[in-house]
Amino acid sequence: MKIEFVDLKKQYLSIKTEIDNAINNVIKESAFIKGKYVTEFEDEFAKKNGIKHCIGVGNGTDAIFIVLKMLGIGVGDEVITTAHSWIATSETISQTGAKPVFVDIDEYYLINVEKIEEKITKRTKAIIPVHLYGQPCEMDNIMAIAKKHNLYIIEDCAQAHFAEFKGQKVGTFGIASTFSFYPGKNLGAYGDAGAIITDDDELANKCRMFSNHGALVKHHHEIEGINSRLDGLQAAILSVKLKYIDKWNQKRLENAIIYNELLEEISQIRKPKIKKYSNHIFHVFCIQAVRRDELKSYLFGNGIETQIHYPQMLPFMPAYNYLMIANEDFQEAFSMQDKILSLPMYPELMRENIAFIVSTIKEFYYRR
Repeated sequence: MKIEFVDLKKQYLSIKTEIDNAINNVIKESAFIKGKYVTEFEDEFAKKNGIKHCIGVGNGTDAIFIVLKMLGIGVGDEVITTAHSWIATSETISQTGAKPVFVDIDEYYLINVEKIEEKITKRTKAIIPVHLYGQPCEMDNIMAIAKKHNLYIIEDCAQAHFAEFKGQKVGTFGIASTFSFYPGKNLGAYGDAGAIITDDDELANKCRMFSNHGALVKHHHEIEGINSRLDGLQAAILSVKLKYIDKWNQKRLENAIIYNELLEEISQIRKPKIKKYSNHIFHVFCIQAVRRDELKSYLFGNGIETQIHYPQMLPFMPAYNYLMIANEDFQEAFSMQDKILSLPMYPELMRENIAFIVSTIKEFYYRR
């Protein structure tokens, strides 16, 4: 049996007519840059999040950078974030001229809220919590810390479209939130795409302007900006998929429950935990495994694709050697990075697929 890590073709086939019509309409109307399809998606996405403003941008990385810049964060500032994320979260901090300050993670792979305050200095301007793998961070406690120290909260929701913490959607706690619509995401485009959401009128205006060469009206440039716009094709595709995202997220959760049930008796595997009061949408189903690399190779040899999210935690990357970080400063992150393994996870994954994956894992550990 061949099981891909993500099967985007199955998803496409399930909504083929709608997707094809959406693409054809954009081509027929030559609505490639900005235009009604972008506006429609921005309005739909904002409404579904219960937020006033959505600004479509080129990708999730740009989204973080734009928000940081428009909040005035730059040289001499510090921004706190998690030790465990894709480098986009931290490299955008550096791109503003600010310094990324990492915090170790907890057993849920998320920023350890109890360790945030010890990293705050007079130069700290913001915290970027990352709702990694689709699991919400402890936003009530993070917001309390931010209020106490007068800090901005920018939520990185790249992997957590419509996840919830205590009944509130992630992305609706801080001053702004950023999303990626990379093809493999729960809500994915057919290329790079991203968005910013915020209830702050002034910040929304600044972000929209900066992402469009510093202009809200063509040729009228109030500031210097960048070129980072959501294009019409991706917006139209996302509008179709937005109608199905709740159903897809629910199916991912159901698949995660099946995984955890079947993995229960394998002592060499640590299953992902779901944080209390959280609606986890399982963008990634990440286990911790004894002899991880050997297991990964064995699964691949049996037709099962897996990935590692991420093989090296951010503080230990060569890019951050200049921070002079010691392994013991990030004990949880350091101990996990050689164990984590992401198993196939997507809505179209069937119970028999999951059963085969788990039986192959058992075969690896219990073979003589």
